[in-house]
Amino acid sequence: MAHWAKVENGVVTQVTVGDNNDPTEGYQLLMDSFGGTWVKTSYNTRGGIHYGADGNPDGGQQIGYNYAGIGMLWDGVGFYTPNPPFASWILDKSTYLWTSPIPMPNDGKNYFWNEANKSWDPVE
Repeated sequence: MAHWAKVENGVVTQVTVGDNNDPTEGYQLLMDSFGGTWVKTSYNTRGGIHYGADGNPDGGQQIGYNYAGIGMLWDGVGFYTPNPPFASWILDKSTYLWTSPIPMPNDGKNYFWNEANKSWDPVE
């Protein structure tokens, strides 16, 4: 199955699944039927990594960095959500995911992002 996102002015307005396994033929069918700009997307891709059915990276080809959803943005390279979870977060162009300005500690504890202090605070 091929998945396609319709992009208008850089915004995803529709996502559809093709009925065939030939991505080129699926694309042509969309163009002939609906016109517009269609970009291939994969629900197995997140953060620039392709995942297998078991949920683990499988070395497959990532497509568009993230699976497209209605309202997401497309810059010609990757799909990403339009707004970061917090104003201070930045779009990481190596994954097309929003990231905090400082990494969360990796010490096994639970943290939450404190936007006022721009810090990871422990959950107590």
